[in-house]
Amino acid sequence: MVLKGRTLFRIGVVAVGVGLLAWNHFHTKDESPAIVVATPATSAMPEPPAKPRTWQLGAVTLTACELGQPNSGLSTAAWCAAFPVAENRADPHSRTITLKLAVLRSSAQVPSKDMLVFLAGGPGQAATEAASTVASVLQPLRTHRDVLLLDQRGTGGSNALSCKDSDNVTAQDDEDSDDVGKIRGAATVCLKQISQRADPRYYTTTVAVQDLEDVRKAFGSPTFDLIGVSYGTRMAQQYLMHYPDAVRSVVLDSVVPNSLALGESFAQTLDEALKLQFARCTAEPVCKQRFGDPDQTLYQLRDALRANPHQVSFRDPETYRTVKRVLNESSLASVVRMFAYTPPTAALLPMSIDAAAHGDVGPLLGQAKILSGDLSELMGSGMQYSVICSEDADLLTSRPQDEQTILGTQMVDSLKAVCSVWPKGTRPADFHQPLKTDKPILLLAGQYDPVTPPRYAEEVAKGLPNARVLVLKGQAHSVMAAGCTPKLIKKFVEDLDPRALDAKCLDLLQPTPIFIDFNGATP
Repeated sequence: MVLKGRTLFRIGVVAVGVGLLAWNHFHTKDESPAIVVATPATSAMPEPPAKPRTWQLGAVTLTACELGQPNSGLSTAAWCAAFPVAENRADPHSRTITLKLAVLRSSAQVPSKDMLVFLAGGPGQAATEAASTVASVLQPLRTHRDVLLLDQRGTGGSNALSCKDSDNVTAQDDEDSDDVGKIRGAATVCLKQISQRADPRYYTTTVAVQDLEDVRKAFGSPTFDLIGVSYGTRMAQQYLMHYPDAVRSVVLDSVVPNSLALGESFAQTLDEALKLQFARCTAEPVCKQRFGDPDQTLYQLRDALRANPHQVSFRDPETYRTVKRVLNESSLASVVRMFAYTPPTAALLPMSIDAAAHGDVGPLLGQAKILSGDLSELMGSGMQYSVICSEDADLLTSRPQDEQTILGTQMVDSLKAVCSVWPKGTRPADFHQPLKTDKPILLLAGQYDPVTPPRYAEEVAKGLPNARVLVLKGQAHSVMAAGCTPKLIKKFVEDLDPRALDAKCLDLLQPTPIFIDFNGATP
């Protein structure tokens, strides 16, 4: 999972999920002031008054800004502010850290009194870096509502707990990527870097919930419509438990139950999702004839790599240069897990595994190179370690039934190695208690989610009399942008009646057809 270079944490690069990787990214409309240009045939017209560059929202002064989209030249117009808080909230004289917040402003002259709040995944993702996607998905609601994006402490522009690579990745690193001793040592190096500017004990979900409440009060105490994705669903549930009167509605996408210790069931849920995906191939005559049983092929490849890890070469799809790395059981598990998060990449798995089993690792490792690049901001997230080590690690045990799965016990072993040296914050006694509330809640789940399967949403819904679970066919992790889901979210937030939602439009969703070759699926 973690740490020295990027190879030592490939297995656990995202504790709960990739979150927004499954979403399409869109550029929002430019909101800069329009300029009237004089032509030779007319007199020059005066420019209209420039739009105000500041906006007072309660006690917070926001400034017009552009939120950049990572790995892209695109940006989203917003209103930004720096929000100072005490790092140790129990000691007002402790170090002050600054949180980055942004508001996507409604186009209404007088917006609704309630405010949408997007809670990002990870742990470790920065909400402001998802601005482009959030603006697009929540566009139907932005007509009348502002949207708050707050980088949770330890992420993005909020004193990010990022661990820099100490050396270049080598083949030896890959061979030892599941060596708990090396992982523990790398965690110590990471901690030394972070401790110069932060105390990791104060970067937990509980403390972040208090930050969010402070922002709400500073804004003039609007009620919140919470929209959490993956780990963000933990944030949403914890905020609702502590500040129920501040919440009007909740959308939970790819749900993490409060009772879950992050990491404990990742091996099982991945195994279940892969079997469901591979069963699609064996049910299709052409796919079965081409690839046989992908599940069996995957385990045969795993066994071969367990017995004989070796160096392989492939062409980097971004630089076109030849790359050499060690392919072993651990790196195979990491790559397969990344593929399983989105329908398009999951559709490539049977072909990619078959090619690797026949000696061509390019399709598998090339695509993984692109995916791992998208995850680079999470790969050195000390905030992720602070959350898991404080909230979950003491509940984790290696389960014998996981030993023969593709992921095995590596995730739990790696997490426990990191947390043996990582400082731990406090966890409230009721932290892992199931959520119980009569607030209106909409829960979304992907049929093939490899980390937060539909049964998690059903489990959470048991304590929610005013809730509804929607399972999206053919989808995986983070489903808010799929099909007509944005329209359903709009209807839910406006009417607050989840059971009355007409969700028949979701029946149109289908899994991405499995690729038979690089030309695509069978016609």
